[in-house]
Amino acid sequence: MRTVSEPRSDVSIGEAARVSGVKVPTIRYYEQIGLLPAPPRTEGNRRTYDAGDIARLTFIRHARDLGFEMDGIRTLLALQADPTQSCAAADSVARAHLAEVEQRIAALTALKAELERMIEGCRHGRLAECKVIEVLADHGKCTHDHH
Repeated sequence: MRTVSEPRSDVSIGEAARVSGVKVPTIRYYEQIGLLPAPPRTEGNRRTYDAGDIARLTFIRHARDLGFEMDGIRTLLALQADPTQSCAAADSVARAHLAEVEQRIAALTALKAELERMIEGCRHGRLAECKVIEVLADHGKCTHDHH
């Protein structure tokens, strides 16, 4: 017996979207850019997707949720096609993404500190003396260069 989340064989694009959590226009986009192979079509020209397509869509959605860029996802999908090879290439893609995430965290941390400093400097007086406006008007008054 099939569970509610388990896709049937040869499902419509709407069902593929529902099961995978990927929106219909996004599925079409993934087909256009080659992340998802063009599916077979019915006599009425409707796309049909199988369990492999659903698994691929779910993989892509999860990778996107984790912030992977399309090129990284494309590489990971290509690697996934040959499960007997070393995982070194997949590890390399993940490490590169981790480095990007760490850079973004550092930039956001600097941004947070700058905003806190601006807010703390506010004396709640007149706008002409507002620290927030003063710092925003002159980047040279920021304590962090990259935020």
